Amino acid sequence: MHRTRNAKIVATLGPASSDRETIEALFNAGVDVFRLNFSHGVHADHKARLDIIRSIERDRERPIGILLDLQGPKLRLGAFAEGAVTLQAGDLFRLDMDHEMLGDQHRAPLAHPEIYAALVVGTDLLIDDGRVRLRVESFGPEHAETRVIIGGRVSDRKGVNVPGVVLPLSAMTDKHRADLDYGLSLGVDWVALSFVQRVEDIQEIKRIVRGRAGIVAKLEKPAAIDSLNEIVAASDALMVARGDLGVEMPPEQVPAIQKRIVRACRKAGKPVIVATQMLESMISAPVPTRAEASDVATAIYDGADAVMLSAESASGSYPHDAVRIMDSIIAQTEADPHCRETVATGVSDECATLASDGIGVAVRSVASALKVAAVVAYTSSGYSALRMARERPYAPIVGMTPRAAIARRLALAWGIYPVLCHEVSDVVEMSEWACRTVCREGIAQLGDTVVISAGIPFGTSGTTNLLRITEVS
Repeated sequence: MHRTRNAKIVATLGPASSDRETIEALFNAGVDVFRLNFSHGVHADHKARLDIIRSIERDRERPIGILLDLQGPKLRLGAFAEGAVTLQAGDLFRLDMDHEMLGDQHRAPLAHPEIYAALVVGTDLLIDDGRVRLRVESFGPEHAETRVIIGGRVSDRKGVNVPGVVLPLSAMTDKHRADLDYGLSLGVDWVALSFVQRVEDIQEIKRIVRGRAGIVAKLEKPAAIDSLNEIVAASDALMVARGDLGVEMPPEQVPAIQKRIVRACRKAGKPVIVATQMLESMISAPVPTRAEASDVATAIYDGADAVMLSAESASGSYPHDAVRIMDSIIAQTEADPHCRETVATGVSDECATLASDGIGVAVRSVASALKVAAVVAYTSSGYSALRMARERPYAPIVGMTPRAAIARRLALAWGIYPVLCHEVSDVVEMSEWACRTVCREGIAQLGDTVVISAGIPFGTSGTTNLLRITEVS
């Protein structure tokens, strides 16, 4: 099942998409990577869904990626005596550590000492995704006196955001470690880390994972944008998590930030996912709004590797339609010649430092000049294939690898069609298998030209140094 588009689709599984029939229908409609959201559900639910995905993978003989999304240390208010209060602009409102005393019209428990440790006078606290805004007038180690700037209804356990402040808080809690250990034992391919603020957050989870999965940094804090290049360099992929990002900074800044993140990932050759509310109205409607269709298309024009469905596929009424329409939007957008010209613009010319960069530029040029049928990247680590994808060549990229885990990770990257193969011993054998593979998959036929890239010696990561042009015979 070779997709005719290049950008990939990530779909979240949940109550609306838990049985085999639905998951298989989503795969057939265009899903390349399935997301297991550990903010919801129990371990047994996620294992059942993962087992179904692996069963479909075996039946279809096509690698399918699985992304474990860790919950993130969500900051929340405590409970209120009457369940909710309505705050008026200008009111004084106290937050403190006393979680045993229920909240009322004048105070509420906020049992997060990390917040009080990071406050300064004038800091804004956002309640319930920014619907209510408080401003700090004074504070201590266990309390804050605030003024209500934007009033509204506040109820039990609503989330709290502290924009513009780096909180002394690890992105890995005890729950995250338990979820991570369980997911790794199941064999997930990617792990998404929420609430990333600094490069140290990525380094911490990498020490735990030890290469057993790729690490996706979710960018949803302004502090992460301040350290963007360092976080990109330390991560294996990134996610533009526009939900919290749009809460913690003015929403009009998010589009420019999205483009900046995608560009940084392109330069580094790291896959990037654009996520949150892409087809939000399809949670309850069978068709998206025109603005949502434009939003998905914009991510494709920007050069994103993947776009993601959240509640649309996890709990919505039309999960299959959401995937089908997203697939159609991507295909229509990529068919636009202007999109091809924009996305195919190389980035290595600006930052070439390695032999692999030169190979990538050469592959892009050869693929355009010779009208090749396919670019084949033989890779044991995924590195060769990602270097090719970075250049967005005018030809399908076949990522041939002897490692199933790498083939599944490559399912996330732009334009790569991952294929599991055996270990090859020399260039001749590699070329023969490359030609057989592209013919078998219906990507090329006899007489077509194929470009092959690899690293010599075989099996050594980061050694992309070979470009071979051959004819399928």
